Amino acid sequence: MANTRSPITQFYNCRVLRDHALVEDCLYVQDGKIIDPAKMFWDEQRVPDVRVNCQGGIVSPGYIDLQINGAYGYDFSNDTDMIEEAVSNISKGLLLQGCTAYCPTTVSSRPEVYHKVLSHLGPRTGSIERGAAVLGAHIEGPFISPQKKGAHELATLRTAARGLADFDECYGLDNLRKHVAYVTMAPEVEGVLDAIPDLIAATGINISSGHSNATTAVANQAHRSGAKMITHLFNAMHAFHQRDPGIIGLLGAAESRPFYGIICDGIHVHPHSVMIAYYAHPQGACLVTDAMSAQCLPDGA
Repeated sequence: MANTRSPITQFYNCRVLRDHALVEDCLYVQDGKIIDPAKMFWDEQRVPDVRVNCQGGIVSPGYIDLQINGAYGYDFSNDTDMIEEAVSNISKGLLLQGCTAYCPTTVSSRPEVYHKVLSHLGPRTGSIERGAAVLGAHIEGPFISPQKKGAHELATLRTAARGLADFDECYGLDNLRKHVAYVTMAPEVEGVLDAIPDLIAATGINISSGHSNATTAVANQAHRSGAKMITHLFNAMHAFHQRDPGIIGLLGAAESRPFYGIICDGIHVHPHSVMIAYYAHPQGACLVTDAMSAQCLPDGA
């Protein structure tokens, strides 16, 4: 609850989105939250402490990108010798696009890559000078299905036959605790399903099912074990079938349903599919770009 005596900021001469249209209006913010000005004026008999002229600009919530592999010519998996430069420049660039926080994403790689880059991809605050905040790394693979690997390098994929020991060898459990927001894995890969509860207990990370050929039964079991998200829904997974909808079927579960990333560029997923997912579970939708290093570069660069 806001402190009624804490400062109130008025943003005026701005445009805000209301009912699918940009309209000229003012916003009043107190303790980081938008407040009702009527209460401020009539109940508290106050005026704003700070007034900010937006000069006709758009005021909107910041976009949060939970899956981005790189941008501006940098790649979080490949540019290991300039990873700090990559994070710094991408963070600054993303803020200019309206993205205020993100999860730098690594694709399936060899253990030495994770041990080198993850410490640079951990949480950090954002600012006008530093750019978008980093929420922690998203590790996509290498415990994924060879049949649904997409663009991931086959030679890097592995199983978790030894449980936690394999995750520790690959990522380093301490790296997971300190620097990682979530990990994408395929629950049907050997050892993964059994290891999910132990991995969560040991590190506190979030688990997402993806790049997977899992049946609905296995996907349900992974969800009950703690895998509470789906990575880029519809892409790189068991196709929907009426008798076995695979991971996609979790959106129709009677009990709790997972969050899901979805790429709404009109190419990765048809708009009709996007709407089917959204109407099935609107509270779980997380729009992601899954962008690569070429994002924001000029044509032909």
